[in-house]
Amino acid sequence: MKHFYLNLIAVLFLFSAVSCSSQNTSIPGEPSTAIHYDSGLEFDGSLVIVGGAMRDSTIFNRFLELAGGSDAPIIVVPTAWTDTVTSEMLDAAKQGYENRGAKNITVLHTKDRNVADSDGFIEPINRAKGVWFTGGRQWRIADSYLGTKTQKAFESLLQRGGVVGGSSAGATIQGSYLARGDTKTNTIMMGDHEEGFGFLKNVAIDQHLLKRNRQFDLIEIVSARPELLGIGIDENTAIVVQGNEFEVIGQSYVAIYDANLWNNPNDTINTGIRNGGKYFLLSSGDRYNLKTREVVYWRGDGRDLPLKN
Repeated sequence: MKHFYLNLIAVLFLFSAVSCSSQNTSIPGEPSTAIHYDSGLEFDGSLVIVGGAMRDSTIFNRFLELAGGSDAPIIVVPTAWTDTVTSEMLDAAKQGYENRGAKNITVLHTKDRNVADSDGFIEPINRAKGVWFTGGRQWRIADSYLGTKTQKAFESLLQRGGVVGGSSAGATIQGSYLARGDTKTNTIMMGDHEEGFGFLKNVAIDQHLLKRNRQFDLIEIVSARPELLGIGIDENTAIVVQGNEFEVIGQSYVAIYDANLWNNPNDTINTGIRNGGKYFLLSSGDRYNLKTREVVYWRGDGRDLPLKN
């Protein structure tokens, strides 16, 4: 009987340690390495964050639905495209998104921060139900709008229940940390621009994940800044964020990089992510809680994810 109780205590201890592995990866006598920062959306609206390509029509259709339908007033911001955005490019941007089904498009662009900080420039945003950021280089968006009245107008749109979407560079700018923000090359993960709009707090977003073989790149950022949650999104794939949760939609995968789940070499009980890796994958229909950093719905197609029972 004595051995029975000793074994029972051991089993209960092991179960408690494993079930808490996403919150604490230390063992008694060792300093805790867990990072307790949460992430998430602090606005009432929605985000549609796309990994690039945009060949899956269901993604932009979801954006339009969240904005209120095809007649909803939508702002398109093509500032990330190039250093010189011509009037022809602005016309092409409007036509391109009209071809996707949006009937009430206003294209908004400036490189002048004084213009971006003016009441006249932001007036269309104040009337809009949605804002869409195109691809290109994310630091161009930051240079033009970060810290101006335009950024505040984007936040106000979200606060009144609107939707912000974006693909590629337009995805990364929505995080708090600006991955690939260096002006020299997009292969530098931590460059001369490191601040995003922060619609998602404590988050770094990467794009074109598997298509461009980038699945290991966010490890650099999360290793240096373990309070950040890394979210890598492949092409033709998006996360739709509402409140503290997001749903994956589209054709490919989203990778999650959470330092809380990484193996602690001093830990003989918890193993973090079961495959010993630095990320795990979610696919269409899966849902994830940004605040608690847990998968809340998983289709269960055989992948080995660190889910709670």
